[in-house]
Amino acid sequence: MRKAFICPTKYVQGEDELLNLGYFVKTFGESALMIAHPGDIERVRGKLDATSGKFGIRLIESGFSGECSRREIARLREASKKNGCACTIGLGGGKALDTAKCVAEGNAVIVVPTIAATDAPTSHSAVVYTEDGAFEDYAYFKQSPSLVLVDTTVIAKAPVRFLVSGMGDALSTYFEARAASAAFANVNAGLPCGVRERLCDPAKPTRAALALATLCYETLLEDGGKAKAACEAGVVTQALENIVEANILLSGLGFESGGLAAAHAIHDGLTILGGTHAFYHGEKVAFGTLCQLILENAPEREFRQVLDFCLEVGLPVCLRDIGVDAIGDAELRAVADKACIPEESAHSMPFPITVGAVAAAIRTADRMGAVCRLPKG
Repeated sequence: MRKAFICPTKYVQGEDELLNLGYFVKTFGESALMIAHPGDIERVRGKLDATSGKFGIRLIESGFSGECSRREIARLREASKKNGCACTIGLGGGKALDTAKCVAEGNAVIVVPTIAATDAPTSHSAVVYTEDGAFEDYAYFKQSPSLVLVDTTVIAKAPVRFLVSGMGDALSTYFEARAASAAFANVNAGLPCGVRERLCDPAKPTRAALALATLCYETLLEDGGKAKAACEAGVVTQALENIVEANILLSGLGFESGGLAAAHAIHDGLTILGGTHAFYHGEKVAFGTLCQLILENAPEREFRQVLDFCLEVGLPVCLRDIGVDAIGDAELRAVADKACIPEESAHSMPFPITVGAVAAAIRTADRMGAVCRLPKG
């Protein structure tokens, strides 16, 4: 059996870690192309100036448009070439990080997330959009980022909702990896750079990935509430450090090398509902996790544990929590249809998946979550 595991070359996390960015740039050369929203650059301008001066490097600002589109990627590659940049830095949220990965094509790329809202920073993949922001394609590279650099002081000052959304994304990691492992499903870690060429056989999850996914879930239960409180206060505590690591590193390695399953597929189905568009990826994935547990008839104790965690940190537990006040049978069927298309990760569950079963799981999870929202007595 062919297995695969993929991870960044280096992961560094800590308070004021941005002050060491110049050291890592220096390992590649004298200058780097900085891909980031202007607002994100200004937010950390003092640290960027300090690290540039200390280590004698140049950070070339790119005027990032905000969209990871083919046109923007081509423009930034030309800017990097014109300025003789030795490496590429993506700083900020998901689209800036993905654009940096695409510009670098897997070579000499430093990822600096300023929020802990998803587990994408560690991955060797990116999402490409049209100029108008519509999904276009996935891109895969030969390796994960050369460095993921996480400044927890910056993340502690970001809006709390980002951290909580990251916990929602991380919440699915163990349950999806567990399902993929039981099903011997394929994982993203085995995808070659030319994914459509299918140059080699698909790869299955490693035990190491499942162990990391398990630790991710245990960390959420232990430190999630305390980390949220720290972020609300704008301070770094050990609990916050642990949750940032869970959201970015443990969940990132867990999803890419452990596998995705029904929770993310249901998230994808829910995106056809207009009401969900104002909600973050991790918020919808959290509800998708509850749906997956119903779909696989998980023990009542386990379902309640996940539900209670969501309530504790403020994650959605029913459709109303993600902007869907009512849903008819036809609309629910359309959501389940999208979640069950042949290429979706729902088919990584260790049993056959049907549209009817997914629709029933969503309806049931919604009802159980909504009941918990009702006033007591």
